[in-house]
Amino acid sequence: MKLSGMQLFWLMFSFETGNMLLLTIGPTAQEAKQDAWISCLAASVFGIAIVFIACKTALLFPKQSLIEFSKLILGKWVGTIVIIVYLIQWFAVIGNILREFADFTITILLPYTPPWALILTMLLLMIYVTTIGGIEGIGRCSEVFGTIIFLSLFALLILSAQNVDLLRILPVFSDTGIQRIWKGTLIPLAFLGESVMVLMLISFMDQPKKGLKSAVWGITAAACFISTVTLWVLMTLGPELTAKLRHPVFDTVSYISVMDFIQNLEIIAVLVWILSVFIKLSLYFFFVCYGTAQLFKVKNWRKMIWITAPFFFALAVFYPNNSYTFGYMKTYMVYFLLPINMVGIPILLLVVGSIRKKFTVSH
Repeated sequence: MKLSGMQLFWLMFSFETGNMLLLTIGPTAQEAKQDAWISCLAASVFGIAIVFIACKTALLFPKQSLIEFSKLILGKWVGTIVIIVYLIQWFAVIGNILREFADFTITILLPYTPPWALILTMLLLMIYVTTIGGIEGIGRCSEVFGTIIFLSLFALLILSAQNVDLLRILPVFSDTGIQRIWKGTLIPLAFLGESVMVLMLISFMDQPKKGLKSAVWGITAAACFISTVTLWVLMTLGPELTAKLRHPVFDTVSYISVMDFIQNLEIIAVLVWILSVFIKLSLYFFFVCYGTAQLFKVKNWRKMIWITAPFFFALAVFYPNNSYTFGYMKTYMVYFLLPINMVGIPILLLVVGSIRKKFTVSH
């Protein structure tokens, strides 16, 4: 299983784009109001820094995954704790996103479909691509889906340009201030911080040294799109309405009407989100199966698919309702995952790993 630099780029872009568009713009506008786009730009800068640090850490031991080099750097026991911390994140995220996928699809497209049917459908697709192709199969899917996502978003931005009004984002900064803009930065930053996945991905690359450039450009492209879409939404709906809506991007798309002919393009926005979510879920699912197998020294990691899949189905079916997702973002992701999994542990691994390598070389 090998990834190319281009596949890593599209993995990072596809992985970040969908859920950020769906879930982060409203909460960011609640905090930063018309300056939510500034919050997204600030999150972009810090998100790029996070992926840069994670890549540098992974490149210390480019032929080993996070599961292997964390023990090598921090020792058996502390390294195992680090692995468990990441596994908890991956398990929790999959259950959350599966349920969010089902609830959103029911709300927008299929109001009479039971949640378990949609959860099972997505889970079967995840099982198929992971079993057949592994990380390489997911990477190939991201090349196709990522291109579709990019072109679809670009087209929607162009078509919605007639509805924007620059006055809706004025005044800049004076109504909010640095504190509210910083609070608005935290949620999109927590999503961009999920790019620490490169701690696992670098070891699967055919040329690991290209991983840094590919990952940074992938996150940069995703961050630029998110910031631009946030600006577009604010200039279309205004900050007050954006902050009140659960999914303001889809309401913005519903305003598109070109010559009373090109209308009802919400389905394209739904397609973008579903493709992105499929990549994200498949990637996390692979990490869980492969990482758990490495932790417990199971030679055939694909055996873990049949153990974890029923667990994720049950977890998603009994997951709390939609309101819990936003609470999950504002508490667990912002106050636990962001400082610990996305910033603290990668920096710790980079510092200790660099010292150990220099000490080993000098002796």
